[in-house]
Amino acid sequence: MDGNTVLFLGRQALETALYVSAPILITCIVVGVLITLFQAVTSIRDMSLTAVPKLVAVGIVTLLTGSWMLDRLLQFTTNIFAYIQTIGQ
Repeated sequence: MDGNTVLFLGRQALETALYVSAPILITCIVVGVLITLFQAVTSIRDMSLTAVPKLVAVGIVTLLTGSWMLDRLLQFTTNIFAYIQTIGQ
């Protein structure tokens, strides 16, 4: 295995991790900004006000995009095992 192969596999792994985690991370950022704006407007400083909506939003996004995430991870895993099989021949 040469350096190009390692870079290719590493890049594929990072891209897959980014694609799979993007919906959850974007949801956390959007909900966090909205809650922060709400807290700034109303002067409410409650820690549960930030945690609970984020958990609910992440749960909903995970339910909606979970099958897509699983398909993406299975595709990556299948590609990696196929590539390993070609190296062994």
